[in-house]
Amino acid sequence: MSVIYLGDRETGKTSLALELANPNGQYVKVLSPDYEGLKALLYDDDEGRTRPTEAAQSTHDRSLDIEVVVPTRRKTIYTEWIDTPGEIWRPNWQKNNANQWNKFLTVAQSCQGVLLVVPPYREIVSQGADINPDDFVTQQQWIRRFDRWVDFFQNDCSQIKHIALCLNKADLLQGVDLKREAQKLAYHPQNSRMNWMQRNDYIFKRFFRPVRRQIAQLNQRTSGLSVKCFITSIYNRELLELPWIYLGTFLKGNS
Repeated sequence: MSVIYLGDRETGKTSLALELANPNGQYVKVLSPDYEGLKALLYDDDEGRTRPTEAAQSTHDRSLDIEVVVPTRRKTIYTEWIDTPGEIWRPNWQKNNANQWNKFLTVAQSCQGVLLVVPPYREIVSQGADINPDDFVTQQQWIRRFDRWVDFFQNDCSQIKHIALCLNKADLLQGVDLKREAQKLAYHPQNSRMNWMQRNDYIFKRFFRPVRRQIAQLNQRTSGLSVKCFITSIYNRELLELPWIYLGTFLKGNS
């Protein structure tokens, strides 16, 4: 099975991937590259943070082999991680760089699943001394960005069967205590408090209502497609693993 991992700019995709590779996981393990190799590639020790996506390249393609433990067996998700400063979403860039755009589409169209990382919007971010509201897009800007993803999924990813929508940086959300949320949402093979539908309803009603029309449109217009909502944070392993466990559970194959 194969998954494409992508998202809006500056949403924490690199930090999520690096933390996922941390060997202290429960049900999800990055087989390749290993944590130290990925850290050497992505982390700047001098700055004490992950390196930002370089704007000199239009796309940065990487592969991650991720093993997920589901109730009946272990499954491997072959993940194509495509990071981009943003130029490729502009029609003029696509027109003037047809070969690169088609290469990107070929990768996207070969995948069964998508893990899309989106940032929180300003209206749901906590108010605090260390948080600058101007660092976050408004709800209206967030909706317009999401419209772009809907167009992409409908027009260019017809083979996709499952989309995991991840609202990242959940530690910054109003009214969210990561430990309590993980107690409600976490996956346990025998005694989870919620099933996948209940988890999706819980997250959707709290954070994804502004794009309910778009999500309904995706579910209705694309045959066999399922869209599920998640919250993620590098500060909580159980929430971080959930979308990968979902994809590992429902995507066909093994592989």
